[in-house]
Amino acid sequence: MSEATNNEKIYLQPTPVRIWHWINAFGIITLAISGAQIRFPEYISWLGSYKAAIQLHNVAGYVVAISFTLWFFYYTFVARTMANLYVPKMDDLKSGIFKQAKFYFLTYFLGFENPHHPTPDNKFNPMQKSAYLAIMFVLMPLVSLSGIFLTNVEPLRGIIIMLGGLKLLVSLHFLLACTLIAFLPTHVYLATLGKTPLEHIKTMWTGWEEPEDHTGEHPVG
Repeated sequence: MSEATNNEKIYLQPTPVRIWHWINAFGIITLAISGAQIRFPEYISWLGSYKAAIQLHNVAGYVVAISFTLWFFYYTFVARTMANLYVPKMDDLKSGIFKQAKFYFLTYFLGFENPHHPTPDNKFNPMQKSAYLAIMFVLMPLVSLSGIFLTNVEPLRGIIIMLGGLKLLVSLHFLLACTLIAFLPTHVYLATLGKTPLEHIKTMWTGWEEPEDHTGEHPVG
């Protein structure tokens, strides 16, 4: 179903997407914790030995990389909605981002209606599309590829040297990972801006989005 009346729930998140989302979420959290210990072993020892942190980091990294590949395959070849969901349209860039930012940071707290009404074919608002485009098509691939190089230094040494050397690759991987992790608090916070703080999180567990209430007094913000 692509649309719903006011009294119908919307099946917004298919099972493959929900499975990928939670694998990715727990994987990135694991990578952040183990990566912090690898980067600052003199201050952090949450996971025990340095070797244990590296092993866990490598396993989690490959899990995230594989799940990302499956996510890409699903949206590109099965659902075939990749471009429609993740590439902002001209109207999104002209005014949609401003309207959505205004809602998130001002009119939401005044009780105004969300200017974006998600459907299975148009799940993400203009701000989400722009952010996810950068994250899923720039940050995630670069973090994953640099991590794969770092776990295979000897067989890939020639390519690593061509790319600027191991030290540069380590620094690039760390900075990209920090940028990706910095997005998480914003992602979690914005996920709480539904009719209830847990509404969108529940949707990512069940797949179903509750119908929006369009009977309020406030106009769209």
